[in-house]
Amino acid sequence: MIQLVDDRRAGLVLRALRRRRGLRQLDVALMASVSQTEVSLLERGHVDRASLRALRAVYGAVDASVEIDLRWRGGTLDRIMDERHAALAEEVVRRLTSVGWQAVVEVSYSVYGERGSVDVLAVRSDLRVALIIELKSELNSQEETHRRFDAKVRLAPGIVADRFGWRPVSVGRLLVLLDNYVNRARVARYRHIFDANLPMRGPALRAWLRQPGGRPAAGVWFVRLSTASAGKRGPRGPDRIRVPRRRPS
Repeated sequence: MIQLVDDRRAGLVLRALRRRRGLRQLDVALMASVSQTEVSLLERGHVDRASLRALRAVYGAVDASVEIDLRWRGGTLDRIMDERHAALAEEVVRRLTSVGWQAVVEVSYSVYGERGSVDVLAVRSDLRVALIIELKSELNSQEETHRRFDAKVRLAPGIVADRFGWRPVSVGRLLVLLDNYVNRARVARYRHIFDANLPMRGPALRAWLRQPGGRPAAGVWFVRLSTASAGKRGPRGPDRIRVPRRRPS
C-alpha cells in the first residue's frame, strides 16, 4: 500500500515497481487505461496532476494500492466523525427504546474466526425478534455495507444467544443513515440494489418498528439528529416513530 505523503517518493516507487515487473511506461498506461504521458508525469512526482481514479489504476497495474490520508486542523477528522456516529447511535437507541425495544451499542463478536461488532443490536424478547443495525453518517461504499450485513445477520442468532440467553426466531437488518441530501442521493443512485436488499422505507418501516411481525424488516431508515439526543426536545420530521396516545380512562 502506497501512502501519498511525498509526491516525489510516490513517483520513485511507481518507477521502481514498474521496472521490477519488467514493464514499459506504455505497458502500464495500457493496463490502467491512461496515457503514457500520465504515467511519465506520475513517475516524475507530479501526483497533483492525476485524478484519484488514474492514481488507483496506475498503481494497481503494478500490484500496489493507494491510500489517501485526509487531515484537517491537526488530524481531528476521526474525532468529528466519531461524534456524529455517537450522536446517531444515541438518537436511534432513544427512538427504539421509546417503542419497546431493548438496544445495546457496539456489540463485539468472535464466531469461528469471524470477528467484528454490531453498531446497534436491538431485540424484542417478548417476540423473539432481533434487529441488526448499521449506522452511517456518510454512505461511502454500498457494496461493503451489504457484505457486512450478510455476515452479521448470519451470525446474529449466536450473538443474541451469547448476549441475552435466547435465540431469535427472526432477524431483521436496518441501515440507518444520517438524513441529508448526499445520503439520499447515494441511495437513489443505487436504488435497484437497495430495493433488492433493503426495500423497506418510511411509514412501513416505522410501523414495523412499533409492531414487529411477519417478515423480518430489511430497510433504510433516514434519521435526523434532534436536540433530544441532548435531553431536550423530541424527534422531528417524517422519520420519527409516532407512539399512539392513550385516551384517559
